[in-house]
Amino acid sequence: MKNILSYLTFLLTTLIGAHGADLPNILWVTSEDNGPHLGCYGDKYADTPNLDALAAKGMIYTRAISNAPVCAPARTTIISGMYPPSTGSEHMRSMTSLPSEYKMYPAYLRKLGYYCTNSSKEDYNLRKEGDVWHESSRKGHWKNGPKGKPFFAIFNYTTSHESQIRKRPHKQVHDPAKVRVPAYHPDHPEVRKDWAQYYDKITEMDAQIGARLKELKDAGLEDDTIVFYFGDHGSGMPRSKRWPFFSGLNVPLIVHLPEKWKHLASTDFKVGGKSDRRVGFVDLAPTLLSLAGMKPPAHMQGHAFMGKHEAPAQEYGYGFRGRMDERYDMVRSVVGERYMYIRNYMPHLG
Repeated sequence: MKNILSYLTFLLTTLIGAHGADLPNILWVTSEDNGPHLGCYGDKYADTPNLDALAAKGMIYTRAISNAPVCAPARTTIISGMYPPSTGSEHMRSMTSLPSEYKMYPAYLRKLGYYCTNSSKEDYNLRKEGDVWHESSRKGHWKNGPKGKPFFAIFNYTTSHESQIRKRPHKQVHDPAKVRVPAYHPDHPEVRKDWAQYYDKITEMDAQIGARLKELKDAGLEDDTIVFYFGDHGSGMPRSKRWPFFSGLNVPLIVHLPEKWKHLASTDFKVGGKSDRRVGFVDLAPTLLSLAGMKPPAHMQGHAFMGKHEAPAQEYGYGFRGRMDERYDMVRSVVGERYMYIRNYMPHLG
């Protein structure tokens, strides 16, 4: 009897290990408060060698949006795969619960055999209920998981957050005289300094992400790991963050699939290429599950843009702004092929 139990244990372990071997590792590296102001997006003022190198062997998405122009509602969109106005979680900040039959996406990945870590920002407008992360802290890391088990890991970098843009004194790297000031900002020396420091912080963030990608390579995991990089919403400069204009919603999104997992790439995937496909944060959770071979649950409102269950892009992208801290200001936006429609339901507050 003892021998039979030992054999069954060995067989079960082998089967679980074989199942894990059929799943890709997935790494997300994310940054805060920066739009697609990167060299790989054609910005000649930017100095982002590591993200440019990732884009050269992956693909960038030129029309990716965060759905919400500020962190908590944007991250709530990601973790649920649903538009926060559908769950009452669109305000900055608020707290509500998902219906009991719905789960945050890591719970589904865990059931598939993934070791799930988050380092470390959550900032959801939803209560975490049940098993979500194996680890969610500054110590969260793929290396803490069982050997041979596939991992899903997030590393978030706050370096480019708006709070860093106006910190003085600051060692200037980008020349304020050479910065391109957007037409909606006054061309003033202080504005130029802010924009130059914004780019300095993006360069600093790029170096940190480069170190993380080197760690992945040095661990011998590069060829087994699908890598996503994206910002959490538009830039932290005025008229971007907090406002559902394109400048507040448009994010950089780079995806790299190693040769082993190229069969999971989207139909339009081209190494070193660009995709104009409409992608939103609401699509990220369905895409993760699709890459892991699972059909996204019906309650998720996004469309997988790669993997076994890739779906056509949504016809329109949607943005929203609800209460911002203590101020109610209901704004909705719709992003089309050429135009963007913005509706302010409380214009008297403007």
